[in-house]
Amino acid sequence: MLLAIDVGNTQTVVGVYEGSTLRHMWRVATNKSHTCDELRVKVSPLLVSEGIVPEQVRGAALASVVPQLTQAWCAALHRMLGHEALVCTAISAAELFPTTYANPAEIGADRVADAVAARALYGAPVVVVDFGTATNIEVIDREGQFIGGVIAPGVDTSAAALFSRATRLAAIDLVDPHTAIGNSTEEAIQAGIVYGEADRVDGLVRRIFAQLGYEAPVVATGGLAPRVAELSGTITATNPELTLEGLRLIYEAREGSAA
Repeated sequence: MLLAIDVGNTQTVVGVYEGSTLRHMWRVATNKSHTCDELRVKVSPLLVSEGIVPEQVRGAALASVVPQLTQAWCAALHRMLGHEALVCTAISAAELFPTTYANPAEIGADRVADAVAARALYGAPVVVVDFGTATNIEVIDREGQFIGGVIAPGVDTSAAALFSRATRLAAIDLVDPHTAIGNSTEEAIQAGIVYGEADRVDGLVRRIFAQLGYEAPVVATGGLAPRVAELSGTITATNPELTLEGLRLIYEAREGSAA
C-alpha cells in the first residue's frame, strides 16, 4: 500500500492506494502549528478506522505547499512507517514533468502532481483547474510540457476577505443561487462569488486557448471543484483525486510499485 498526502493551506487530503486503486481518502483541516507527534495522532486513527496497520504501508508520497509542515510530515511518516517519504517537487518528478518554466524549483508541489496526473489520464494538451485556497490553473501543451498557468485567490479566500472587510455582510453558504440577479443579500453574494468564480475561470481558460492557438480538455480538481465545475462552460471533467493520483505516479516512477 502507498500513503499519499496532499498538504494544502486549508485542507490536507490523505489517501491510501493499493496498487493503482485508491482504496480510502480523507479530507482533514490543515493546522500549520502541528508537530510531528500531532500529525501522527491525526493520521493513525484514519488508518485504524479502515483496519490498516503501518506494516501494510510500504511507501509514502507527500505534496506540501506549507513549508513549516513539510518536515513535520516527513518526520511523522518516518516514525510511523520506518522509511523516508518521497517529497514531490519539480525535481523529484522530473522524468514525468517536462517543463519550460523559468524556475522549476518554485512550482508548488500540488501543481506538479496535478500536471503529472492530468497528462497521464487525459493526454496532452490538457488544462487543470485546482480549486483550493488558491485557484490554480496548470497548462500542459501539445508536446506534453508544463508551460505555466495562473494563480488566483480561491473561492473561500475571496469570500473570507469580503466578509471580514464588509461588516454588514454575514458569512453564507456558497452554493448555486440559481439566479444571476440576487433578490436578497444572500443570493447577491452567492451570485457574485460562485458565478463570478465560474466566469473568471472560463475567461482565463479562453485566454489560455487563444494564446495556445488550440483548445484542450479542462479538468477540475480540489475540494471546491464540485461547487464551480458544473457552472463552467469550459470545464470538461472533474477529478477530485487528481493530486493524489499524481503522487502515486511520481512515487512509482521513482521507487516502483507500492502494492
